Amino acid sequence: MTSSIPMAAVFGCAGPELQAEEAAFFRDANPLGFILFARNCKSPKQIRRLTSALRITVGRADAPILMDHEGGRVQRLPSPPWRKVAAPAQFGSLPENVAAAAVTINAKLMAFELLELGINVNCVPCLDVNDPKGHKVIGDRAYSANPTVVAKLGRAAADGLLAGGVLPIIKHIPGHGRATVDSHSELPIVKACGEELADRDFRPFEDLADLPLGMTAHVLFSSLDPEVPGTLSEKIISQVIRQQIGFNGLLFTDDLSMKALGGAISNRMNRALKAGCDVALHCNGQAEEMHSIAENCPPLSKQAQLRWGTALKFRREPQAQSRDALLAELEGII
Repeated sequence: MTSSIPMAAVFGCAGPELQAEEAAFFRDANPLGFILFARNCKSPKQIRRLTSALRITVGRADAPILMDHEGGRVQRLPSPPWRKVAAPAQFGSLPENVAAAAVTINAKLMAFELLELGINVNCVPCLDVNDPKGHKVIGDRAYSANPTVVAKLGRAAADGLLAGGVLPIIKHIPGHGRATVDSHSELPIVKACGEELADRDFRPFEDLADLPLGMTAHVLFSSLDPEVPGTLSEKIISQVIRQQIGFNGLLFTDDLSMKALGGAISNRMNRALKAGCDVALHCNGQAEEMHSIAENCPPLSKQAQLRWGTALKFRREPQAQSRDALLAELEGII
């Protein structure tokens, strides 16, 4: 019998239409929510049909449907028909007196575009501090190499999304900017000492620790835990993310199918939840992997339920603003 408490997982689906086998699986598994990617997005009408169908499977009209829609290289809504969104670094290069306003307007537009499709959570802002020596997997996805600028513009992005009725997720906590390899392909190892990390990488996350949703980094920090990456490290989650940084919101893993994490997919899920993550995120829509996770994935813990309940209190009715007026205002700045 399916638990009334959602499973501590967020799943992707394979394509633009929900297949009968997927629908049956989601009805039985009852994941907390879902995540969409470019492979799922063809037209506004099609996406609205998909998000509605996904929510019907779990019987929750407010189930979170996420998208990783940052702009630049990470734009999930194809352009055209949707607008081309500038990369975060482009906003970071604007004059200081206009950058935050531009980010907020852009985030309000993002929220407008996502919410009308049934997408109510965006995996933005990226609070990683860019490092010129780091791998380009972050690169222009970061607002800046200056942690103060990253924090300021990250806050502006979160404020814009919230004003538009979409929940933000801060990522990749405690920081991915120093990674010299792509965590989609292999495990990054960062050797900076704890003091260096605290002075630079952690600062934006500390400044935005009041926000309700966060996502981990598949990065091994040898000075913090030389054995396992942050997503799987009880020490990093407890001592760094929760205590030092002060983030007490709902903590998602980054995508468990990324190659930075070794071992069977179900083992990755088990280790991440045991380490202190609240929700396992699985993005690629592969049925075999999702079934493997669902066989052993527990319902949301009591603490995770409270954290998700707190996140829901951040939801607002979208501000009544003209999309055309916002576009004109943004174009006047950038």
